[in-house]
Amino acid sequence: MITRFITEVKTKFNPFSMRSRATRLFLSYLPPNARNQGMQITTKLLPRTSTEPNSLVVKFKDGKTMDLNGEVLGIKGIIEEVDRHSRALQKQADLSDG
Repeated sequence: MITRFITEVKTKFNPFSMRSRATRLFLSYLPPNARNQGMQITTKLLPRTSTEPNSLVVKFKDGKTMDLNGEVLGIKGIIEEVDRHSRALQKQADLSDG
């Protein structure tokens, strides 16, 4: 997963719920030094009895914001969506440098 163009990740999930599995896995895909590279990661853990839906919001360097639903997309779908936009940004960066 290309994380170079991600500037902010906001998550809200119940860690005990199976529905939040994709959101938890997405956080595990982020590199350990992501915060040192300027990425803001905000995580809000919901209580076990919470009925609030999970949320995952990813912001990119170009200003685009993706509000991803992990229950519908699953981890493969989330990574696919994030990589699609990251590859487009990578292509723009390569064209502007070359």
